[in-house]
Amino acid sequence: MSSAGVTILSPVPRELLLSSNGYHTPLHLSLDHEFIFIFLSHSGSLTPMRVLPYDTIESLKLKIKKVEGLPSLTNKQKLVCDGRELARSNSLLKDYGVTEGNVLHLVIRLSDLQTISVRTSSGKDFTFQVEKCRDVGYVKQQIAKKEKRFADPEQQEVVCNGELLEDQRVIDDICSKYNDVVIHLFVRVKYAEVRTGQDELSVKAKELNGTKDYDASENNCRRERDVSKEDEGREDGTNEPIVARKALDRDLLEPVIVNKKIELASEVWNMINMTYEGLNSGNYPIRSAEGTGGAYFMLDSTGQKYVSVFKPIDEEPMAVNNPRGLPFSVDGEGLKKGTRVGQGAFREVAAYILDHPMRGHRSIFGDQKGFAGVPPTVMVKCLHEGFNHPGELTTKLGSLQMFMENNGSCEDMGPGAFPVKEVHKITVLDMRLANADRHAGNILIGKEEENGQAVLIPIDHGYCLPTSFEDCTFEWLYWPQARQPYSPEIIDYIRSLNADEDIALLKFHGWNLPVECARTLQISTMLLKKGVERGMTPFDIGSLMCRESLNKESVIEGIVKAALDSVLPGTSEETFLDAVSEIMDQHLDQILS
Repeated sequence: MSSAGVTILSPVPRELLLSSNGYHTPLHLSLDHEFIFIFLSHSGSLTPMRVLPYDTIESLKLKIKKVEGLPSLTNKQKLVCDGRELARSNSLLKDYGVTEGNVLHLVIRLSDLQTISVRTSSGKDFTFQVEKCRDVGYVKQQIAKKEKRFADPEQQEVVCNGELLEDQRVIDDICSKYNDVVIHLFVRVKYAEVRTGQDELSVKAKELNGTKDYDASENNCRRERDVSKEDEGREDGTNEPIVARKALDRDLLEPVIVNKKIELASEVWNMINMTYEGLNSGNYPIRSAEGTGGAYFMLDSTGQKYVSVFKPIDEEPMAVNNPRGLPFSVDGEGLKKGTRVGQGAFREVAAYILDHPMRGHRSIFGDQKGFAGVPPTVMVKCLHEGFNHPGELTTKLGSLQMFMENNGSCEDMGPGAFPVKEVHKITVLDMRLANADRHAGNILIGKEEENGQAVLIPIDHGYCLPTSFEDCTFEWLYWPQARQPYSPEIIDYIRSLNADEDIALLKFHGWNLPVECARTLQISTMLLKKGVERGMTPFDIGSLMCRESLNKESVIEGIVKAALDSVLPGTSEETFLDAVSEIMDQHLDQILS
């Protein structure tokens, strides 16, 4: 967006622009031609800011932290400019092409924020979010800004579930006590005679049923996904009969099954049936406040338990109905290079299908758990007014993924405590699928019921199987487990992988993988298999797939480029892959010599 466009959207007085330290600086004193002015878009408003083209993304995030009125969570920020996420912390603004007048969209990963829903004694309702480290006194200040009758925080009384809250009470403590995605508060004037009971809102999830459009933090003082206890730890479907398909209202919820030969697993049908029952009971989807796209928590029939997460394709980042205010992608490219807007849901399902069980490839029948533990995922059509419908009410197509019980994400603790095997299974999945968006926030921490051991659960695979390796990022590269060798068991699993069979399996399920994406799967699988045969660690192999800096090609990109240069135009895909294999062998032997 040009600076002229920004001026039209939000006129900015020339004498009041924010410098990089967060203070107002008269424009006529800004004589340093190295500085440029950008605009941060957050929650519907534009904030001007002075920066240097040579600022790193990390330093920019630190400067944003100092700006009054913007979230102060440095490690939770995502920045998007011209449809691309500025994901590499050590890269410079100029490397991403950020210039004078550009608009940077600020998106916060909200696992450290809490949604507060307030009802006043005068009958007014409003919702806002605060950092969990804040106290009730701070919440009172926010209420005073929103409601004139409560302009004096000293005259407010804040009640939660019948409990009068002291100013020093920390929001995180309240969240831990009531364990809900939204904290509901009742506010009254101090010493006023106000009826208790029904005026005070319960924090139980069932009270959300009649509410249409809550933004809820995924943390929930744990984090996302839930799986029924009777299904936990099952490796196959022998303990439970196949669940018969219920007579679903096709206008409300229906799985998309392209191939009639496919029989969905019983745990997938359980998830679909429970989601349908929740919707049919009048429970509204709860939109997650985290992330760059629309993701909705779906409740069961009681309204007290999450059973699934629905991600509509038209609400993906930069899609036509994206609820986060991100710009529409004109050329169709997604936030990550090599991905397309509207294909994230297919990639989510593909990650589940290709997460083969340890004992063999995933069957079209049965409930065998995948090696990496990707939650059961399926394409569905769903119609509900609780989704983002700027226009008329329409049926949404998207991915439905089982909600997994967990104790937070890997972002919440240091990686040293994670079992080596659990980290290694994530590394295999990410390298196979050339994941362009693996960070600690999308690896959940579960627990084995038998021994209490930590289990890692990978989620959010909308940026896997890209057309190129340019944006491959694996946060686990910097974890100590990545430098340890694979076990013989995992090596055998890697040896069993077959990219040709994977491509055929996805086609059987209805997704004819684009040629460029199929090529990525072939090459990444090839590198993984060749690497383990040479005794390479996850770090060794993963480092070949990820760029050291934004503008320096990775080793695997160089190999692909060299192979393209070595073959004639019109060469078959098989011949090209043979060339890749030969050049890859040369590079690996040279690295290890």
